[in-house]
Amino acid sequence: MKKLILMMAIAAAGLGGCEKRPEPLKIDNALTAEEIAAGRLTPEVMWKMSRAGGSSLSPDGKRLLYQQTDYNMAENRGVTTIWVEEMGSKAATRLTDCTSNNLSPKWSADGQQVYFLSDRGGSMQVWRMNASGGDATQVTALGKDVEGFGIAPDGKHIWWVQTVQTADRRSSDVHKDMDKSKARIYDDLMARHWDYWDEGEYRHIFVGELNGSTVAGGTDIMPGAQWDAPLAPYFDMAEIAWNNAGDKLAYTCKPLTGTEYAVSTDSDIFVYDLASGETTNICKPLTGKPAAEGEACLDLAEMVGYDKYPVWSPDDTKIAFLSQRRPGNESDKSRLFVYDCASGEMQDLTADFDYNAMNVVWDGNDKLYFIAPIEATHQICRVQPSVGEVEVVTKGDHDINAFTMGGDKIAAEMCTISMATEFFDVNPADGTLTQVSAINKPVYDNIRMGEVQKRWVKTTDGKQMLTWVVLPPDFDAAKKYPVLLYCQGGPQSVVSQFWSYRWNLQLMAAQGYIVVAPNRRGLPSFGQEWLDQISGDYSGQNIRDYLSAIDDVAREPWADRDRMGCVGASYGGYSVYFLAGCHEKRFKAFIAHCGIFDFDSMYGETEELFFVNNDYGGPYWDTKNATAQRSYANSPHKFVTKWDTPILIFTGEKDFRIPYTQSLEAFTAARVRGIPARLVEFENEAHQVFKPQNSLVWNREFFGWLDKYVK
Repeated sequence: MKKLILMMAIAAAGLGGCEKRPEPLKIDNALTAEEIAAGRLTPEVMWKMSRAGGSSLSPDGKRLLYQQTDYNMAENRGVTTIWVEEMGSKAATRLTDCTSNNLSPKWSADGQQVYFLSDRGGSMQVWRMNASGGDATQVTALGKDVEGFGIAPDGKHIWWVQTVQTADRRSSDVHKDMDKSKARIYDDLMARHWDYWDEGEYRHIFVGELNGSTVAGGTDIMPGAQWDAPLAPYFDMAEIAWNNAGDKLAYTCKPLTGTEYAVSTDSDIFVYDLASGETTNICKPLTGKPAAEGEACLDLAEMVGYDKYPVWSPDDTKIAFLSQRRPGNESDKSRLFVYDCASGEMQDLTADFDYNAMNVVWDGNDKLYFIAPIEATHQICRVQPSVGEVEVVTKGDHDINAFTMGGDKIAAEMCTISMATEFFDVNPADGTLTQVSAINKPVYDNIRMGEVQKRWVKTTDGKQMLTWVVLPPDFDAAKKYPVLLYCQGGPQSVVSQFWSYRWNLQLMAAQGYIVVAPNRRGLPSFGQEWLDQISGDYSGQNIRDYLSAIDDVAREPWADRDRMGCVGASYGGYSVYFLAGCHEKRFKAFIAHCGIFDFDSMYGETEELFFVNNDYGGPYWDTKNATAQRSYANSPHKFVTKWDTPILIFTGEKDFRIPYTQSLEAFTAARVRGIPARLVEFENEAHQVFKPQNSLVWNREFFGWLDKYVK
């Protein structure tokens, strides 16, 4: 989740291009008299909410920095500002105005200054101001936008990320005399990724000195590389970390190209030494050397999946990082490893802990804190390497999506199905959570939320499945309500206590629907066996899990089984397409967003082939592969003859993960067969819908379809 926060903030705020804006953006977040009188969550009300994140506790733990994005719907854009809150008094102060976008705030080591990104000069660069928000000074003046940065703890150096042209992909670069030609030329994969074409530019890490003058150039620590650091497509800056001495930089990289890059998840942790300029791969220390030399006690077969997110111990003798064992499986268990810098030995701290680790932080006492998804919630955990037993610190039905430490304090970014992100003080002794912010209180004070029920449903194979059921506000058990089955994407993404500005369960309930959100097979937080089951079995047990959940709720006297709909995005969109061919008249309407419709064409259209190789079992031409052949035999497009229900289809023209052609195929099939269908195609969106007015159009079409065919 955390890796999407910056990308989503930038996209939703409309920061692309970073044009200079001399006039402040007028924030449009006051509820109208009509909205207050109605007292319910609507898409318009939701877009008036402030979105906070990117928090950082001061070194003494007394002040919390964070960024906040607010919107103006008429202008179809937002602005991101930086705030500071006193943890004791809870007084919040905005440090930057609304004439520019300011984000990614970070404290200096002494807590006297704040470093941040800003487009106030026309391009996104690093700036510095004092802790009270004054005396802003530009730190970098580079020819390209800075996409992320980090200040060394001693304040002497800075790393930053910017794009570098290292390959010729454009026809005008290959054929210099054809400067007006508009073509891209490829000899190998990947031609495109997520929402952009590979035009030969890659994110590289640079290091420069902070000596009082503006940084105008630095050292590219990965010269000539035709791959990204941090990793595409999320470019999460948490994959880069200074050591505490400020003389070494650890980072994540997947140094592969072409087809090898497309089919592999084998990223590693690299350490760059500023003094020598040398780089070391700590995950492959014996590469190219005889095993008999034995410089490190490490089974290289264990380090062939994703290795990411390095974090140095306080004394710089160890590096903690997340490691996945199985190659090509992006949803393998994220194990918490510790690397000993002197011996090269590795320790798996979560070998006996059947949950993923994320957001790892060292405290000052040689303990590691991290977040783990546990039974459809996200909790803070801790472990001491010398002990090795994981302790779950927090508890409750909530999602802690990020946290920051300062002194002996912990501040967490927390949300629930009924609350957008707010900041909480975490007592490390007993995990007690105390709310310290009230960013969206003016909204919550004027709307009513529906009750969220935690329901355990028995599946067809005798398991127990946690299912969230969200009831409409002012629910009356004596009445009957229309019901929606929510199908989660991913497919390996937990249906937790999440708050979404795109797929919001409370927003659906506020329109008068009972929402059923099952944690079907293939979702994390219930152990690796539950998570793994879906790979190679898209059409199997998890589909039966969906039906178990909706049938269980449909038996309630307040659920109208004659008015049920089914909705979902990405893998959830696939689920909608598949269920449309086997739902046996359960549903009155379907809605699919960017769903997989045709497995055969999807294999050739998508970009990260490791995903389809793992989840389908392999390519469609591998006729001797039983798993793959079962997957392709159960592609939704092969069951269109059984479709009999109206379907609304959303897609984004820039979606290269599940290309919009999948949606076009499904729409064509529905209409040729005479089934009521509507296609809504966004020309400036990709796999998600981020832009304010596009979002309102999406919601109007979404609820308009449900109201027409279900309500």
